[in-house]
Amino acid sequence: MSRPMRFVVCVLVCAVFVFPLVAMLVVAFTPRELIFDGGAGLWPDRWTTANFTGLAETFPVWRWFGNALVIATLTTLLAVAVNLAAGYALAKLRFRGRGLVFIVVLSTLMVPTQAIMMPQFELVARMGLIGFFWAVILPSASTALGVFLARQFFLSIPVELVEAARIDGCNHWTAFLRVVLPLAKPLVAVMSLLAFMTQWNDFLWPLITLRDPDLYTLPVAMSYLQGQFDADYGGLMAMALVSCVPLLVVFVVLQRYFVAGFARSGIR
Repeated sequence: MSRPMRFVVCVLVCAVFVFPLVAMLVVAFTPRELIFDGGAGLWPDRWTTANFTGLAETFPVWRWFGNALVIATLTTLLAVAVNLAAGYALAKLRFRGRGLVFIVVLSTLMVPTQAIMMPQFELVARMGLIGFFWAVILPSASTALGVFLARQFFLSIPVELVEAARIDGCNHWTAFLRVVLPLAKPLVAVMSLLAFMTQWNDFLWPLITLRDPDLYTLPVAMSYLQGQFDADYGGLMAMALVSCVPLLVVFVVLQRYFVAGFARSGIR
């Protein structure tokens, strides 16, 4: 394909992905009466912020936003730390059954989340965590995909670097923190983005475990705007727009490492 044709194809593909975001933005700033009488369009005649102010006056939106931010941040920190340590152990340490452990971890990717939800809920309930943030955070503190990405990335790092650090007197933790981890910035960026995005968008598990509406996250709280016979589409799109902002910020900050992290982790 010629360069102009490639440019046209890229523009069309980008338009397909960007259009839902543009529609969400337009509906969020469109007056409620125009949404239902056919007056809404790609560029409405009147713009308003009533959908945002109405949400803030009626619902504790900023509390829900803070809840989602706290849960997603803590989950990301724990998931990155655990997955990095597990991936490093499976890639650089020699111990009996290492291959079997890795196969067992990968096999969990074939198990649907819904299949383990009941025993996972029973475990969390026995720990007395129902109704607390930790009921949402701890089950997501490690993922098979994160362990796989970390292991594949650390396999690409020469073992001679670790051995040189060990000869200089470093133990495994010191070698990991001072030699290997500084080389893993793309991996940390990928794992952080995936963990944050997954937890931020999670709906079903927080709905089950967070019984107090004051503890709800934004995806769960959106159900308040959907009635049995009617829905506040302006408010829904406004809340969805607010919910998208942290993900866009995280992606913009980490995008320089994102492609490199996937490439070096063996994902094609």
